[in-house]
Amino acid sequence: QVQLVESGGGLVQAGGSLRLSCAASGRTFSSYAMAWFRQAPGEERGFVAAINWGGGTTDYADSVKGRFTISRDNAKNMLYLQMNSLKPEDTAVYYCAARYSPINNPTSDPAWYNRWGQGTQVTVSS
Repeated sequence: QVQLVESGGGLVQAGGSLRLSCAASGRTFSSYAMAWFRQAPGEERGFVAAINWGGGTTDYADSVKGRFTISRDNAKNMLYLQMNSLKPEDTAVYYCAARYSPINNPTSDPAWYNRWGQGTQVTVSS
């Protein structure tokens, strides 16, 4: 099973950009569907973006479409989230998530994923 470690969070002004990374251990990363979720204080964990095992299928929350891009590099066991045009409402702890799924496409339901990273804080100032 993969283990996940996020990095790349920080403090940025509104309109700025950040790139989050998620490093995965294990030899079968390329068979995992991956996703990013986020959780702001007092709120439930919400879907941000997902990508299938090969990178050919992606999905985004409406709130981030056109601003965020999810990608993966299976040769490096890495997942990324490029975040542009950041807004204060993007402030949250961002988590990467995984589920072994070499056939099915990922979902936006956090309960479908069974591997989680520890999270990285993103703070967007106005």
